[in-house]
Amino acid sequence: MTDAEFSRYPDEPRESPPASSEGDARIAELEAKLSAAVTEAEKQRDEWLRAKAETENVRRRSVDEVAKAHRFGVEGFASALLAVKDSLDAALTVENTSIESFKEGVELTARQLESVFEKFAIKAISPLGEKFDPHRHQAISQVESDEEPGTVVSVLQKGYLLHDRVIRPALVVVAAAKT
Repeated sequence: MTDAEFSRYPDEPRESPPASSEGDARIAELEAKLSAAVTEAEKQRDEWLRAKAETENVRRRSVDEVAKAHRFGVEGFASALLAVKDSLDAALTVENTSIESFKEGVELTARQLESVFEKFAIKAISPLGEKFDPHRHQAISQVESDEEPGTVVSVLQKGYLLHDRVIRPALVVVAAAKT
């Protein structure tokens, strides 16, 4: 190494280190340590860059998977509903049908639909006789009744839950106190 390399300022002259075998050995030892440290730093930087790239790849894959899940998440449900649609289409193509056979076909189709609902954890809310719950029921009106005030006395339309989350509240009539 030259004196300029040891200087803080390249244009400033620097005194030469004392020439001794002990000093030369120390310099050689420090240069070896510096070289090892530089090599280790380069290795660590390379590993860091690889880890950073892998993290970015995992993030991109996750974003793609979430997008696909949003886009195709209902594929299983849609496929299960196709059998119900096929049954309805078949019922519409029958020319000569009796009321009894038509009713049987509708009942069969309703059972298919219930099966699909069960498979995908869709449950009906039919709260007749229960206490009114604004989180699960939507009151359409109140009627005077012998029932306790706030009790559901009539269900106009069933509500539905998806995994215990209301996707449609039940439309109900609620009991009011007699005046």
